[in-house]
Amino acid sequence: MSLEIVGPEIPFFHREGSTLRPTLASRGPWGEETLSGRAVAGLLGSEIERCHGHPEFVPVRLTVDMFRMSKMATVEISTKILRAGSRIKLVEAEFRNGGEVVAHGLCQFLRRGERPEGAIWQPSDWSVPAPDELPSNEAATSARGLWDVRQMTGDLRKEVRQRRAWLREVRELVEGEPLTPFARVAVAADYASPFSQISPAGLGYINSDLTLYIHRLPEGEWIGFEVVDHGATEGISNSACRVYDQAGAIGSVTIAALSQPRRG
Repeated sequence: MSLEIVGPEIPFFHREGSTLRPTLASRGPWGEETLSGRAVAGLLGSEIERCHGHPEFVPVRLTVDMFRMSKMATVEISTKILRAGSRIKLVEAEFRNGGEVVAHGLCQFLRRGERPEGAIWQPSDWSVPAPDELPSNEAATSARGLWDVRQMTGDLRKEVRQRRAWLREVRELVEGEPLTPFARVAVAADYASPFSQISPAGLGYINSDLTLYIHRLPEGEWIGFEVVDHGATEGISNSACRVYDQAGAIGSVTIAALSQPRRG
C-alpha cells in the first residue's frame, strides 16, 4: 500500500452484513498492513453504543485493551451485556480481526439524573482560542488527510512542553452512518497517545490501552486535548489528557504504552 492522501469521503470501514471491511483511512502508523488504534477504539465504542445505547444513559467510561496488532482484514464485533440495572449498565465487546480477537472493550453507562446540592472543587476550564480562530496545522491535517488539527501550544516536532490542540474528525467511522457525539469522542480518544508521547525524535511509544471517561457527551465537531500528565520508566509509559468541547471540559483519556522503534 502506498501512503497516498485519503480523502474525507473515504470512511474508516464499510459494513458488509455482520462484518466490517477496513479502508486505507484505518491504517495505522506502525505498518502498512495494520489498523490504527483510533479505528479500533472508535469502532468498539460506536458498536457498543449502536447495539446498547439509550437516551436516558450516558456512556461514561470506555476502556479498550489492544493486546495484538490489528490487521487490515475483515472485522467482527461481538457485544455482551454484563449488567443491565436501572441506573448502571455494563457492556463488553470483542474486536475480532482476521479470525483472532485482537482487542477488548468495556463500556459503562450511567443513567442521567439531578445534580446534588453543594459546591465541589474542580479544575478551572481552559481559556483558549476557538478552532476557527487558529490556523490549520498543515503538517497534521495533510498527513494522508487523516484529521483537521488546530494546534494551540507545544509543537509536536520541536518543543518539549505541555500541549493543547483541537481535533476534528473529517470522515465517517462506518460508511453511511454519521458520527454520534460518543462515536466522535471515542474515535478521537486514541489521539491522546501520540499527542502526549511524541518527541522531537519521533513517536517512541505504542499504546496498549486507553480509558476514556466523560461526564457529558460532546457538543459540535471539535474535541480539545490538553496533556496533563506523562511519566515513563524502563520503556513503560503512562499519560493523560483532559478532553473538551467548545462549551468546556467533558472528561479525560488515560493511556498505557510500551516503547516501540521510533517512526518520524
